[in-house]
Amino acid sequence: MPIDARQISVAIPSYRRGEVLLRTLDLLFRLDPPPGEILVMDQTEAHPPEVARELDRLSAAGRIHLLRLSPPSIPRAMNAGLREAKGSVVLHLDDDVEPAPNLVAAHAARHGGEYAAVCGQVLQPGEGPDPAANHGPRGSGFRADLDFRFNGTMPAEIRNVMAGNLSVDRAAALAIGGFDERFIGAAYRFETDFARRWIAAGHRILFAPEASVRHLRLPTGGTRSCGDHLERPSPLHSFGDYLFALRHARGAELRGYVARRLVRETCNRYYLRHPWKLPFKLWTEIRAMGWAWRAIRRSGRGGGA
Repeated sequence: MPIDARQISVAIPSYRRGEVLLRTLDLLFRLDPPPGEILVMDQTEAHPPEVARELDRLSAAGRIHLLRLSPPSIPRAMNAGLREAKGSVVLHLDDDVEPAPNLVAAHAARHGGEYAAVCGQVLQPGEGPDPAANHGPRGSGFRADLDFRFNGTMPAEIRNVMAGNLSVDRAAALAIGGFDERFIGAAYRFETDFARRWIAAGHRILFAPEASVRHLRLPTGGTRSCGDHLERPSPLHSFGDYLFALRHARGAELRGYVARRLVRETCNRYYLRHPWKLPFKLWTEIRAMGWAWRAIRRSGRGGGA
C-alpha cells in the first residue's frame, strides 16, 4: 500500500545558497499534496539580512523546521535531517531544484511495498527526459550502476543514487548508520557508498522517473564551494572516490579502479593545455589516496555516521 504524503519529511541541506533556497522552498510550498514537514539544515555562516529574516519568519510560522549546523558537511547535514524528521520517510532534496508538482505524491506512491528507497529523476541543465537512457549495459559487481543516468524514463531497480532526489525509510536508514560522515569536502561518492551499504543490509532501491526534479546546478555554494577540480585541484575533490573504492572493492578490481581514476584525472585536454599544472594534480591525487587509507585504517570499512 502506498504511504500518505503526510508521512514524508522533506530534508534540504543548504550551504551558501540562501536566495535560491528560498525559491526552492516557495516551489515546495505549492506542491499538491504537500509533505508532512520541511526541514532545512542551514550550514551558511551568514546570510544577507533579507534572506536571514525570511528564513526566521518561515521558521517562526512553522512552515519549515530550521536547523543551523557548523562546520559544513553534506553527509552530516543529511544525517541531522534523518534524526530530526518526524515522518516515516525522509525525502532528501538539493537546495537548488525545481520539483515537479507531484513530487511528494510520486515518492509516496512508491513506498509501502518492496522498495524502502526511491531515487527520482534528476534533470541537469540542458537535459530532458531521455527514453534511451540506461537501456544499455549498466556494469556489474563493484562497478554496477556507477554511471547510471538519472534522466531516464523507465523505472528500474538500481544500485546507485543521487541524494538530491532520494527518499528513504527513516528507520532503515538510521539502522545502517545513515550517511558516512568521513566523506568530506565535495564528498564525492558518498551517495554510492550509502546505496551499497543499503543493499548489503537487505534493502532495495527503485529509480522512479515520475518523481522528477530539475537540478539548477549552481556554480557556487553547496559541494561546489570546493572549487573546480581541474582549475583548483585539491585532495578534497578526490578523497571520497578513493574512500569509496577502498571500502567496496578488493584486489584487481580496486587496483583497476584506482588506475582508471588516475588516468582519467590527469590524461585529459585540460592538462595537455596546462602541462605545468600536472605535477601538482598528481600530488593532490596521491595525498587524497593517503587520506583515504588512513581513514580506513582508523575506523575500518564499516560505515555510517
